[in-house]
Amino acid sequence: QVQLVESGGGLVQAGGSLRLSCAASGTFSRINTMGWYRQAPGKQRELVADITSGGRTKYADSVKGRFTISRDNAKNTVYLQMTSLKPEDTVVYYCNAGLTIDYRTVEVWGQGTLVTVSS
Repeated sequence: QVQLVESGGGLVQAGGSLRLSCAASGTFSRINTMGWYRQAPGKQRELVADITSGGRTKYADSVKGRFTISRDNAKNTVYLQMTSLKPEDTVVYYCNAGLTIDYRTVEVWGQGTLVTVSS
């Protein structure tokens, strides 16, 4: 069974920084694109940033210049470095990954980690 385990959420003051981590574990042959999404109550889950296996990145306009996504393929881990945090960044963040299992691509989600930014 595969899973994504997130860590690094918490409470921070506006203007501060946090780093989220997400590690994939289980049996799979390859990790394709990994990403971070967030979802506010009553709203759809939205892409924050993602990164391909080759290192190509994509960001939501709202986080460009403030957040940086990276990955360590040796550790099967993706990171989200968040700086200049704003109260509107307060939300649950979810890790996502496309894993190749038995020649099929399976999309897996983490359990979510709460980030709270106080003003």
